[in-house]
Formats: sequence, C-alpha cells, structure tokens
Amino acid sequence: MTVLLITGASSGIGAEIARLAARQGYDLAVVARRLERLEALRQECEPYGVRVLTIQADLAQYSQVQMVAQTTLQFFGQVDVLINNAGFGRLNWLERLDGEKDIAAQIQVNLIASIQLTRHLLPGMIANRAGHIINIASLAAWVATPTYSVYAASKFGLHGFTEALRREVAHYGVHVSGVYPGGVETEFAQKAGIERKTHITTPRWMRLTAGQVARATLDLIRHPRPWVILPGYMKILIWLNHSMPALVDWLVQIGFVARERTAS
Repeated sequence: MTVLLITGASSGIGAEIARLAARQGYDLAVVARRLERLEALRQECEPYGVRVLTIQADLAQYSQVQMVAQTTLQFFGQVDVLINNAGFGRLNWLERLDGEKDIAAQIQVNLIASIQLTRHLLPGMIANRAGHIINIASLAAWVATPTYSVYAASKFGLHGFTEALRREVAHYGVHVSGVYPGGVETEFAQKAGIERKTHITTPRWMRLTAGQVARATLDLIRHPRPWVILPGYMKILIWLNHSMPALVDWLVQIGFVARERTAS
C-alpha cells in the first residue's frame, strides 16, 4: 500500500486529507501536537481497512522532526508521499509581534520543519526512484499583504523550497508540488491573534472548505504537477500583483492600511 505522512493532521486541512486518503485506501502516518485529536482521527480512518500511525510531536523542535521520520520509517518501512501541512499564523503589524513566539516559531514550524522532515525522508524516495512531496503553502506565498509579513515570509520561503527541490529531484522520479489556497474555513483565524479595528476579513463566500483543499491535494498524487492554486480565479490576483505592484500597493493602502492604522 501507499504510505502518506501528513503533518498538522489534528484538524482542518490535514485532518480532511487524512479522512479522504483513508477512504481511497492509503496507509497513514498522522502527526500533530494534540494526541487525542489524532486518536479520534485514527478511529475514523481505520474502518476503511488502512493502517494508521499516530505521532504526537511539536515540529518546532528539531529532535521531534527527526523522531517523526524515524518512527514512521520503522513502522511502515517507507514513506511514499509526504504532505507538509503543519503551520500557523500570527497576524499583526511587525512591530507588535513577539520575537520568539510569533516570529521565530512561525518560521520554524511553517518552513524549517518542512525542509528538515523532507531532508530525512528524501533519501528513501531517491533510492526507490519514486515518491511525492506536497507542501501546503498559501496564496500568501504569491501575494504578501499587511499584517502577514512573517507568515508570508515563511510561505514565500516554502514556495522557493518547493520549486528548487522539484528541479533537484525530478531526475530520480520524485515529484514535488505546492498547494496554494486562499482563505480556508479552519481554526487558523481563531489562533492567529487577528486584531482588526475595521473588521476587514475574507468574505465567507470566498473561503474554501478544508475538503476542497484536501481533494485538490490528493488529486496531485494521481496527476502530479508543480502547483495548484485555489480557487483558480486567484491567478488573476497573482498576475495583477506581479504585473502592477504599484497599483496593488495603492489599493492596499487606501483600502486597508490607512483605515486600519487610523481607526480608533
């Protein structure tokens, strides 16, 4: 059977990927800090006849990244698909972010942990001349907006890592893909510490469900390609941001920054 390792699997996109993957017959290693959530997920997935390994880990700690790789390889013998999904955001003006909890930890979990876990599992994929690494990034990897400075930096970094690695390992038959969703209905906003005086946020009608992202992610396994942007019409925003950055700067200033910085 094909073995998937999914980080950040206790809720949201990661949990939905695991549920859908189990229904499609994939064996799973699911990783997160909240073990009780992982055990509940295991009970949901095992009735589909798949093996599920739960691993409690804090990916902000390098020793635990190593442990995740070692534990999964000892249990299954291989990892066929690595889905780097773990991540979080602390969204505020840069001068208000805490240097350790908001900046260093965000870069560590969103970017460095993905790089390190990939590094540990890649030799097996190269040896097998097969495998797939899928990095769940964000639209913020293409378009950076105010209060997302560190989050965007981590996702821009993940995009660069994805692109470079794809070109490094294609020779060995290993695929590398990026998933770039816009706003998603998950617990992300509840934990991001958003303090919007104007209450400006992504309209509900524009938000994706975790299931939509999960389906697009698993479709990449069957039909590998460099990236998928969700929803598709966000490609227009990416084009506008890269083609007319001065216009986007002006729109962001008058539409958000000026109102938010001066709101009482």
